[in-house]
Amino acid sequence: MRNLAHWRLRTRTLELGRRTLVMGVVNITPDSFSDGGSFLDSEAAVVRCMQCLDEGADILDLGAESTRPGSRAGGADALVSADEEQARLLPVLEEISKRLPHAVVLSVDTYKAATARAALEAGAEIVNDVSGLTWEPSIAQVCAKFGAGVALAHARGRPEVWRAQPQFAPDALLAMVRDGLAASLAVAQQAGIAPEQIVLDPGYGFGKRFSENYTLLNRQAELLSLGRPLLAGLSRKSFLGHTLAPLFSGSDAPLGERENASLAAMTAAILHGASIVRVHQVRPAVEAARIADAILAASSPTATESR
Repeated sequence: MRNLAHWRLRTRTLELGRRTLVMGVVNITPDSFSDGGSFLDSEAAVVRCMQCLDEGADILDLGAESTRPGSRAGGADALVSADEEQARLLPVLEEISKRLPHAVVLSVDTYKAATARAALEAGAEIVNDVSGLTWEPSIAQVCAKFGAGVALAHARGRPEVWRAQPQFAPDALLAMVRDGLAASLAVAQQAGIAPEQIVLDPGYGFGKRFSENYTLLNRQAELLSLGRPLLAGLSRKSFLGHTLAPLFSGSDAPLGERENASLAAMTAAILHGASIVRVHQVRPAVEAARIADAILAASSPTATESR
């Protein structure tokens, strides 16, 4: 279902499509929905990064501002300034770069141009913008200047309104996501970011209602028509916990009880065309991805490279 492609980063190129790449998440925040506060201390974050690498992560994705539903990220009144974000992020990024020079692919999860610039100067290869270049458009010029790899996600508004979005019919939902990602692609290319530098993220949970995420996952492969590989981040999302509620006396499954569901959703994403998966628990994801890749290889043993 997915073709072979290449993702051009700041100093290297990654092959995509032959096997699924696993992006390990490290949140250097006090309030991320999944593990807020666990790795706010720089040394704890570095230890977590090394653990993710030992477990098989291909990419580390470091974030220092929560964009959980309901947060004020992305607006003029964002609670985390660029200076604070960098104060959390850069010591970890610099330490990992020092310990493993040229041996690790580092991504920074930010929508702020100043933070992206500082991270790229410190050794990051990828900018993962959950807003798809819409919250702070000047980040596109920064990415172009450094030749960074870029992950562009679809977000339906800002986090403070995600829970209040109206329900869309399936075709309208897919059209909205596809058109939003196409618009982000156009902004990127206008800024001088080459298509080969870009992967696209459907933005699970980013302004989609519970059932909409399943519609999007079921039809995710349709987004490959945009011509770029897909990154899927489903790990521990609230819609998974909501689906599991009947097994937890009617309450959404707590975060620690969403790992099996996360692996199931991640596997479905791979089988529906994702080349990269973003996860919190790396080793189980690496193992599940191996199985999904074997299924894909059996169904299309002669995958061709996309140009």
